[in-house]
Amino acid sequence: MEDKYITNKINKMRGILMIYFCFALFGCQATTTNNQLTEELVGLVSPQQLLQAKQKFADNYQAYQPSENELAAAKEFKGKSITVLFGAWCHDSQREVPRLLKVLDMAQSQLLDLKLIAVNRNKQEPSGLYRSLELRYTPTFVLFEGTTELGRVIETPTVSVIEDLAALTL
Repeated sequence: MEDKYITNKINKMRGILMIYFCFALFGCQATTTNNQLTEELVGLVSPQQLLQAKQKFADNYQAYQPSENELAAAKEFKGKSITVLFGAWCHDSQREVPRLLKVLDMAQSQLLDLKLIAVNRNKQEPSGLYRSLELRYTPTFVLFEGTTELGRVIETPTVSVIEDLAALTL
């Protein structure tokens, strides 16, 4: 009788342990999936990497139709550089960065260099460029001629990112 009692207890314990391990296993898988979905894009990225990694940016790039004024303004960037500090999580970045990329692509701009620097939610990234450029708001578009900063468009442009940046060249 006592053996049957012990056997029943052991079987119950096995059942409880199996349930515990199933919860642990499925819980870990769910955590991994959630982390993959919310993984941040941080550091220097190419336009192609950005558009492949972040669907919202790709959708906004595809949907945007630049004006003739924007396409003409993009010609003002010959020999200049633009550094963009943005957050993949930031709605203003999701709107404005794809617009910039689309205009530069369609206008076949003679831009010397384009740097896209993704920052985390603390507005930081590994190279420390956010610090030297004194980043406060995202996105921040910085126009350079050589090493000289000509000016910035911060967060929300007045007319459009391209036209506001082109106005800095005058």
